[in-house]
Amino acid sequence: MWSQLASLRCFAMAEGLRVAAAGQAKRLKHSGTNSEEIEKQEENGHQAKRFKRDQEDVEDQNKKLPKRKIVLLMAYSGKGYHGMQRNVGSPQFKTIEDDLVSALVQAGCIPENHGEDMKKMSFQRCARTDKGVSAAGQIVSLKVWLMDSILEKINNHLPSDIRVLGLKRVTGGFNSKNKCDARTYSYMLPTFAFAQKDLDPQDETYRLSQETLEKVNRLLTCYKGTHNFHNFTSQKGSKDPSAKRYIMEMYCEEPFVREGMEFAVIKVKGQSFMMHQIRKMIGLVIAVVKGYTAESIMERSWGEEKVDVPKAPGLGLVLERVHFEKYNKRFGNDGLHEPLEWVEEEEKIAAFKEEHIYPTIINTEKEEKSMVNWMNTLSIHDFNSTATGVQANDGNSKNNNELDGSDGCDDDSD
Repeated sequence: MWSQLASLRCFAMAEGLRVAAAGQAKRLKHSGTNSEEIEKQEENGHQAKRFKRDQEDVEDQNKKLPKRKIVLLMAYSGKGYHGMQRNVGSPQFKTIEDDLVSALVQAGCIPENHGEDMKKMSFQRCARTDKGVSAAGQIVSLKVWLMDSILEKINNHLPSDIRVLGLKRVTGGFNSKNKCDARTYSYMLPTFAFAQKDLDPQDETYRLSQETLEKVNRLLTCYKGTHNFHNFTSQKGSKDPSAKRYIMEMYCEEPFVREGMEFAVIKVKGQSFMMHQIRKMIGLVIAVVKGYTAESIMERSWGEEKVDVPKAPGLGLVLERVHFEKYNKRFGNDGLHEPLEWVEEEEKIAAFKEEHIYPTIINTEKEEKSMVNWMNTLSIHDFNSTATGVQANDGNSKNNNELDGSDGCDDDSD
């Protein structure tokens, strides 16, 4: 009897072991394809931890370096970016600052938490260029660990269409936006934009005559001085004092031919610009030269009445240079700081424009025909409109100032 019970007990244990082994084999069979993925995940986790440790080691080493206030001279092609300014909480809209901050962290110039909260490094851009707008001379100010070969290290982590071309030490309280005296923009456009309206709007064989170029420059010169530009932006009334802006110079350079199409570059220097202002200034001159409206509309647009001013395409707008005359006069030769001038970087700036900015503008114009498409809309504008002089939003000028940054330090944007 006892021997039979012992035999049954042994049989049950053996059967249990067999079932367990079969189950294990079955699980191994089904999980075989996942084992490599698990190993990869573990390896990626180890790599992330190693990277974080390396980053912490770099930060620990760099903490021993001097932390200084500097400015960086930047150049970038704006195509594919949603402007300069970082959009916190909107990672799907990639900006120039997203790539810049990432490069600063990876290069070890700033701690990682400063990349998450840019106020901690006293970061300030000089101009807030908008979607698609490029720059050849953007300036940002910030505090960094001043290390050897810093520019090379930053550029190693940037895409080729964003470059840091120069660096200078500045005073501790320097703010690139508030210390800026003026900004210079350029606008590159095909010269057929100035052809008479009854001609083929996309004739790439068109060449700008000297007579037409002189007319263009005569009209652009009218913008010099202080005028009320309320018709050249949005959400500003004619009584809003911040609509008055001072233009130092505006002119069109000699045309040149690229890939069979003739282009010209318009330069404008002013203390500050409101949203859409430059593009509307150029759009109105094009409308006059093409014969859609009389020259008298220029004077009328600075009056109190509402004038329908067309806005030229954003393609072609480039932030060329920012100016710091007052800062340079006070601190440029104090023996501790350098003037914020970039003579030694001019060749690098010119090379970047030739390699990244001009080809992008030319190729995009040829492919997307933004100027041609815009010119086809000029006929629907009512240039003879004489709306009431006082706009409805005059009473909300304070709120408008907050909306478009018209504090004297804004820039033209889309």
